[in-house]
Amino acid sequence: MRGYRADIAFDGYRALPGGALVLVDDGVIVAVEPASAAAPDGCPVTHLPGTALLPGLIDTHVHLCADSSPAALDRVPERSPAELQAVVAASLASHLRAGVTAVRDLGDHHWTVVDLGQPADAPTIVAAGPPLTTPKGHCWSMGGETDGVDDLRRAVRERVERGAAVVKVMASGGAMTPGTDVRDCQFTTDELRVVVDEAHRLGLPVTAHAHPPQAMENALDAGVDGIEHGSCMTPTGFHTPPGLAERIAAAGIYVGPTIGKDPDIAPPPPVQAILARMGVTPESHFAQVAELYRAGVTLVSGVDAGIGPGKRHGLLPYSVAELMQCGVPAAEALASATSAAAHACGLGQRTGRLVVGLDADLLLVDGDPLADITSLLRPRVVVSRGREVDR
Repeated sequence: MRGYRADIAFDGYRALPGGALVLVDDGVIVAVEPASAAAPDGCPVTHLPGTALLPGLIDTHVHLCADSSPAALDRVPERSPAELQAVVAASLASHLRAGVTAVRDLGDHHWTVVDLGQPADAPTIVAAGPPLTTPKGHCWSMGGETDGVDDLRRAVRERVERGAAVVKVMASGGAMTPGTDVRDCQFTTDELRVVVDEAHRLGLPVTAHAHPPQAMENALDAGVDGIEHGSCMTPTGFHTPPGLAERIAAAGIYVGPTIGKDPDIAPPPPVQAILARMGVTPESHFAQVAELYRAGVTLVSGVDAGIGPGKRHGLLPYSVAELMQCGVPAAEALASATSAAAHACGLGQRTGRLVVGLDADLLLVDGDPLADITSLLRPRVVVSRGREVDR
């Protein structure tokens, strides 16, 4: 048994007055006591003055096969299986060092991440396999091309058989794939409903990559469990149609706006070109995310990690901080990367909170993240399923 004590603590939903002492045994949280409580005799306790204790962070949108280099997604198909495995290992290590103890991979390349399983020295992995897309559609090179409803059903069954934990479908085009348009739909509502019905029948959730309002509406009508990006991108900028955000909120659909980037690095040239053509700015994107929040949509943090230098692995604290720039209060922003993220990833009964019986995924950071969100950038101790990470 081992203990972790801090005078400041956040349990995944709210602050714990007076801090907390969390006891860990065999990889599981076995007690959550006030910080003033005594530890059992002989139990070593880590107590670093000035630190806060919270659950390990969860990045809901990563691409572990991409190495965060310029044009990273374009380089993935050129790599050998051994090279891809090395990239995945390095990506996972970057997340752990940053305090991210669980990731959801939504852009696997030909089953590399699914087939990896769950390494003992890595964050908890929720893997989607190659995202479902149309022939030569967004991210087609990852191996998820489908053609017609029968092929969509087959593809969903294949993901279940191979051990994927979620189905990712490209409801619209994307900025990073030449020949696709981020503002165009790739599947009809009926096609998306086939994916959802088959996945739900077999016990898997579905999350949809969707930028334009019509793709978001198609995904909503089809009954998806989550929407990635959800930017309401139109030829003239980010515009949320009246009532759409309220419908998403009423349906209980999680939205991962994939904000969060290195502030010192510009977006990739294809993304810059699209944004310039529409005359949009980061501020206008934040305003659109704020609309979703005010309508009651549950937002979760995810970086789209790995797709480029400005979106490298381990940048999740920036995603949380940018949510606060959208008007999300600190506690809800922290929940977006802990408890809410866990539920969105199907991990709500395993991690994301300081609760007895859950995995011992813990993070100690310098400062108080509820008062200064940048404290997330100063991790001191990271514990993943009870194992302290060598940072």
